[in-house]
Amino acid sequence: MVTARRGDLFDPACPTRRLLDRVGGKWVAMIVKVLAEAAPQELGFAELRRRVPGISHKMLSQTLQSLTADGLAARRVEDCVPPRVFYRLTPLGLSLDAPLAALRDWAERHMPDIDDFARERAAP
Repeated sequence: MVTARRGDLFDPACPTRRLLDRVGGKWVAMIVKVLAEAAPQELGFAELRRRVPGISHKMLSQTLQSLTADGLAARRVEDCVPPRVFYRLTPLGLSLDAPLAALRDWAERHMPDIDDFARERAAP
């Protein structure tokens, strides 16, 4: 078995690639922001879905499962009928909010430039 050097992003076996793939999606950026704003409180699944417009039930569920599996979010089930499920960021998840916030800010600031460039390329 070949083990990648730690931090060698250009090595196909580097686990950093897997992590970047998992945290680099738009839904992760939005969910982390919503949970960070709520911290230290928990948010229920339905409340999360209301606060992340456009996300499907399936995508929210998959993203939360991924965040929980990676130790970025914690899940708590309230034993009632029907069961209620709550999520919060772990300290590790909270530490992800700042870099994602920088990326969100950059995207919001530069989207008009990217749109302008695309329009210029499309013009005859």
